[in-house]
Amino acid sequence: MTGGKLPDGGILYDGTEEDDDIVVESDAQRPLLAVDWSLTNVNETGLVGADLIGEFVKQLPNSPGVYRMLNAEGDVLYVGKARSLKKRVSNYAQGRLHSNRLTRMVRETANMEFVTTRTEVEALLLEANLIKRLRPRFNVLLRDDKSFPYILITGDSRAPAIYKHRGARGRKGDYFGPFASASAVGRTINSLQRAFLLRTCTDSVFESRTRPCLLYQIKRCSAPCTHEIADDDYAALVSEAKDFLSGKSQNVKASIAAAMNEAAENLDFERAAVFRDRLAGLSHVQSHQGINPANVEEADVFAIHHEGGLTCIQVFFFRAGQNWGNQAYFPKADPQMSGAEVLNAFLAQFYDDKPCPRQILLSEVIEEQELLAAALTARAGYKVQILVPQRGDKKDVVDHVAANAREAHGRKLAETASQARLLQGFAETFALPYVPRRIEIYDNSHIMGTNAVGGMVVAGPEGFVKGQYRKFNIKSEDITPGDDFGMMREVMTRRFSRLLKEEGKPDRSVMPEDSAEAAFPAWPDVILIDGGQGQMTAVRAILDELGIADCVTAIGVAKGVDRDAGRERFFALGRPDFTLPPRDPVLYFIQRLRDEAHRFAIGSHRARRKKEMVKNPLDEIAGIGPTRKRALLQHFGTAKAVSRAAVTDLTAVEGISEAVARLIYNHFHEKAAD
Repeated sequence: MTGGKLPDGGILYDGTEEDDDIVVESDAQRPLLAVDWSLTNVNETGLVGADLIGEFVKQLPNSPGVYRMLNAEGDVLYVGKARSLKKRVSNYAQGRLHSNRLTRMVRETANMEFVTTRTEVEALLLEANLIKRLRPRFNVLLRDDKSFPYILITGDSRAPAIYKHRGARGRKGDYFGPFASASAVGRTINSLQRAFLLRTCTDSVFESRTRPCLLYQIKRCSAPCTHEIADDDYAALVSEAKDFLSGKSQNVKASIAAAMNEAAENLDFERAAVFRDRLAGLSHVQSHQGINPANVEEADVFAIHHEGGLTCIQVFFFRAGQNWGNQAYFPKADPQMSGAEVLNAFLAQFYDDKPCPRQILLSEVIEEQELLAAALTARAGYKVQILVPQRGDKKDVVDHVAANAREAHGRKLAETASQARLLQGFAETFALPYVPRRIEIYDNSHIMGTNAVGGMVVAGPEGFVKGQYRKFNIKSEDITPGDDFGMMREVMTRRFSRLLKEEGKPDRSVMPEDSAEAAFPAWPDVILIDGGQGQMTAVRAILDELGIADCVTAIGVAKGVDRDAGRERFFALGRPDFTLPPRDPVLYFIQRLRDEAHRFAIGSHRARRKKEMVKNPLDEIAGIGPTRKRALLQHFGTAKAVSRAAVTDLTAVEGISEAVARLIYNHFHEKAAD
């Protein structure tokens, strides 16, 4: 396999390294890409549109590959793959079967770039990789692309723990998933604690315990930390938990029920009650799983509903014969595309950086079904089937998922229509020249000036855009603790200085493009500040200083008399402060925006405060990373014990040389001397 730099300077993953844009779950997920960059072209003809594409066609081979269409600014408009580059690209030059979307795309094309691959399978993998990384305007885009959470039962300590895990699988242990949401994992782990009494504490806490914690008292843990349970008995509990998560739930429940009956027959009712509670915990897990088809052992089930210019794709995850949740996606796609076309493009992106099951069930046939199955098989290292069931249990499951897709589609359509009306009313209330597409809301959170954090949330035509949220740790030492005006000045300065540097000053003389294909803007049309006239004065001073006061509409929202909701006062430039009628829908909308900013700022502040409270003294020592820190804590138990250790004691720890030991010793003793 080969790899290299992309024409835009990015790095193509070659199966040996990681970069920030591509997360590989395991070796089986590494893309199989072999590419030749010799076909990257630069437009020196001055032509645009179909004429330019026609010139490129003359140079292209009949081999498979990937092409990228760019506009005059160098932005990628579209990424596509082809079995034959020459035949596929020539269709654009000849204007065959062009929708309005493709017509606009061809008209804006000012340059093209090409890369050949050995097979069409490799072209499909590369296309999905580039679409997710570059997010071209005219492609079908998977909007919500967070990694899925898993349950991890660790395998690197004498008493394995059970954790929620997200991201690369770097730790030794057994992973079970994916689950549709973090809340689904949390519910399952809580129930498994009741059923199997596994520990959930960190290794450092586990190693340092001298007596059982509260979880032992409320029968949520068997306390292996203080040997309240023998290691062999704890290992049996871990084995049962793995069996349950692996699909052997009936065997596990039968075994626990038999033990409960035996204890009852022996009149050991206290022990029988323990087994009864464990059975209740297992029943609680399965009661939250909904449909559990007997003939679907391991599969992802996709159904699509495409109507009214909105597409909903619902996916259910089945593993080990259990339903581990579902999630609805609303990909960005041309309304003129069919459901099968959207689903086809969606699936390749969905599995670009996620492990896939051995079976994928679909609600309708897609054009590249066999090709996609071959690509996923090549990546996963085992055979992957893509089926469209016509009868039986699997068809019933697909129909159930399709019903969920229709319901989610209806809810989203209603929310979108409501959001559009609210934004229109917002624009009218504040006399804006156009309906805003991006609103940023700011709030600060701190306790007496400590651990101060500024929060920014973003809302648009489809509601809150959580991927655009930002937090700002207040860093300035010149700000008096508790100075909200100073904090807001720092947040505004950092936010808009960076935005100017990265995006440049927006041209507000041009009306923003209002279409489903328009990219979500980087610049806000409106910023809402949680504060009154004082906050607004600080904000406007920063906007004037940066020369962008005419680019952004700033509005202050001050809490009402006695801080009552519904009596807020609004401050906008060029008009006296005012209130809105108590039952005005726009008032409720603004309250919801402000409350979300408040929630996010407080959450960020609490996370920072918690991190500060549990900060380990070893974190302050240069050269002590996670591995050495873990080794020291496992050897000595606590950071306090490390601080008291002599150099000779420190060198006894694996991975700690005499030089590092001296560094640790000097850190604590110099600190004590100071």
